[in-house]
Amino acid sequence: MTLTSTGHSSIGSSSAGMGSSAGHADVVSGGDPGASPRRGLFAVRGRGLAVAALVLAAINLRPAVASLGPVLAEVRESLGMSATVAGLLTSVPALCFAVIGSTAPLLARRWGTAGAVAVGATALALGLAVRPWAGGTPLFLALTALAFAGIALANVLLPVVVKQWFPDRVGAMTGLYSVALNLGASAAAAVTVPLTGAFGGDWRLGLGVWAVAAALALPLWVRLARVRTGAHPRQGTAARPAGPAPRLWREPVAWALAVFFGLQSTNAYVIMGWLPQVFRDAGLSASTAGLLFAVIALLGVPLSFGLSAVAGRLPRQSGIAVGLGLFGLAGFAGLCVAPAAAPWVWSILLGISNCAFPLALTMIALRGRDAAVVARLSAFAQSTGYLLSIPGPVVVGALYQHSGSWRVPLALMAALMVPQMVAGYLAGRDRRIG
Repeated sequence: MTLTSTGHSSIGSSSAGMGSSAGHADVVSGGDPGASPRRGLFAVRGRGLAVAALVLAAINLRPAVASLGPVLAEVRESLGMSATVAGLLTSVPALCFAVIGSTAPLLARRWGTAGAVAVGATALALGLAVRPWAGGTPLFLALTALAFAGIALANVLLPVVVKQWFPDRVGAMTGLYSVALNLGASAAAAVTVPLTGAFGGDWRLGLGVWAVAAALALPLWVRLARVRTGAHPRQGTAARPAGPAPRLWREPVAWALAVFFGLQSTNAYVIMGWLPQVFRDAGLSASTAGLLFAVIALLGVPLSFGLSAVAGRLPRQSGIAVGLGLFGLAGFAGLCVAPAAAPWVWSILLGISNCAFPLALTMIALRGRDAAVVARLSAFAQSTGYLLSIPGPVVVGALYQHSGSWRVPLALMAALMVPQMVAGYLAGRDRRIG
């Protein structure tokens, strides 16, 4: 059996390809009792570099899509894009995450975990820099796919980096980069429209500026790749397990994680892709719609850190998953019935519900026994989950286009919170794979 009860969610036990969690230096030195003071200093500096790289990478995981929502109407008008195709545009991330994310463990073994993330940062920067200047919808979609291919690698591998560098701080570090992720999303949502205005109303410059942040992350990951692979090769990669690898497709917890991840991704990308348009159609201005979306992301800053830290210390996360689902159900129901009546309330409810993403990442790291299993579990849960989420934004866009109203799409999103709560309850049980 590869699935066992943990008895507690502590992840400090020894594992293949990882050091003990007894001390910071052990993470890098492999727990060598004779490690020199210089080796200990190297470990501290390495962890500091890893923190900086994690934070900067996480900041760049959302602007590619969060910056698009507030100016989607202008992009559609400029490119002649229908609502259905715009729904496809919001599904491009999920498709890229599913296809490219499944290759992340293989790429991590080839280039090292940090090296694979560096490749992803390069693809992201190129995609964001060139995408606004696409002459038509097909090229715009292709460059969006390039950017999200880069994000896909980071999505899968950041939990592995946390497990490798911080096996004794999984919850706290997951919370930290979740905070950075939400800061990036909120900044993109709140600033893109003003930036576009500052650039004379040119949405291309308003979107293209986010390539700069992606480019800034690249040197840190290149440096981290050299530190890991140069001094401690086994720590730099998603090491192969010493025994037979668990067959994840036979593990109920792995499937529960995948379904939970897929449904929360559906909600997140519908919110990021369509929520500003929902508010604009309800009579709110573009800047107010962007600000309301920024509120959703900003709420995730304190909530993500606190939730991940607490979840990492609990043997079960089922209750948290169900509670977040109830907030999402209330938020979508409110938008469906009266979007303009209490837009701030609906945004706050959905902002709390969106903390399902850091919860999913925390549960992935906790359910895998070591870094190798976490790499495979992260790839399985995220790739399968994103495949499940692909139809969501397209269906929402098609329903909106054919009905001319947001009532049916938003009612559907409210209904999807029920299976998300069920999957989250099952994924949050006290189990470990490997």
